[in-house]
Amino acid sequence: MIPDKTFRALSISSMWLWLMIFALIPSFLLLMTSLLTHGDNELLQLRLTLNNYFSVFNLSYFKVFLRSIMLASSCTVLCLLLAYPFSYILARSEAKYKRILLLLVIIPFWTSSLIRSYAIVAILKTNGIINHFLLWTGIISQPLQLLYTHTATLLGLVYTLLPLMIFPIYSSIEKLDTRFIDAARDLGANKTQVFFKVILPLTFPGILAGSILVFLPAMTLFYIPDLLGGAKTILIGNIIQNQFLAARNWPMGATISIVLTLIMSIVLIFYWRTSPKRQDSFYELH
Repeated sequence: MIPDKTFRALSISSMWLWLMIFALIPSFLLLMTSLLTHGDNELLQLRLTLNNYFSVFNLSYFKVFLRSIMLASSCTVLCLLLAYPFSYILARSEAKYKRILLLLVIIPFWTSSLIRSYAIVAILKTNGIINHFLLWTGIISQPLQLLYTHTATLLGLVYTLLPLMIFPIYSSIEKLDTRFIDAARDLGANKTQVFFKVILPLTFPGILAGSILVFLPAMTLFYIPDLLGGAKTILIGNIIQNQFLAARNWPMGATISIVLTLIMSIVLIFYWRTSPKRQDSFYELH
């Protein structure tokens, strides 16, 4: 039998080796690529420059960054509004119903998100399910343009990322100490006060974790805007894809990826610094 210390050392070493091969080294290569120059006949020229980073502050790129942040924020808010009540019902349900509800949340992961996006296309297109139903009921006289809009892109992002919001919130609510709720009610708090002053602060770490899990992918998923938004919705993930595959400008694509990684790092640092403090301050107050 392998001793505990040896097993622990092997596990940690394996983890660091995995991170180095598949995270640190690729990130370093991406950083080096962002400092090189794009040539007319070559993908890369070994001439160091910072012009790529200055180009990121171009107005056109700034608009794409701003649009991506706004759309990702809208997706996060909608996922939160949908996931919180569902997670609360899920956490407070009986065991037999909880298993069914959890299965309904997990089932979409059994299918590729790309295939699910094509399913949304079949629902929203001009001769799709929604337009057929509305025409059949007489609500509309001609098909609506639902596909290739910002709304379609937002719908696709929410549908794809909603489970990532549900699971952290569900975990926080399930671990919630109900004695705090009982104490608040004994002290005369009504349902609204119990929710905003007890339940919401205690489940804030789950909300924050779910928001990050939704916000970060929402900025970088490029196939959903391509399929559902068409040319009307260009996000930062589409720009990176086009720089690498279409324009063949690898330094610019790497630069935008590095900037996006820095933004994600700031968000993660905010979560790391905020979540423990929020929990500790709540328990100190009570």
